[in-house]
Amino acid sequence: MPIKPVDLKELESKAENIYEAIVLMSKRARQINEENKLEFNQRIELIQTKTETDEEVDANPDQLKISLEFEKRPKPTEISLEETMANKLEFRYKEAEEEPEKTTEEE
Repeated sequence: MPIKPVDLKELESKAENIYEAIVLMSKRARQINEENKLEFNQRIELIQTKTETDEEVDANPDQLKISLEFEKRPKPTEISLEETMANKLEFRYKEAEEEPEKTTEEE
């Protein structure tokens, strides 16, 4: 797997600074990874429910096929980097919550 160079100046232009861009990409990569996990587990569950009645000890060929399909997919970090560079991601900052003013009670 070849290493792809990343233009840090271009990456930095996607957010206020390089660190925010990296955090943005890491959060998106985690989202993608969670989506892939859910899809993988759903597809494996379908196969396992079919094969529970069988007493096979050998590896299930359908399960191996699905595993290989998921291994061939691009990695979540690669997808998030591509989305960031293509300006496909939108992000916003959390609104700072205003603290209620403390009042002192005089006796």
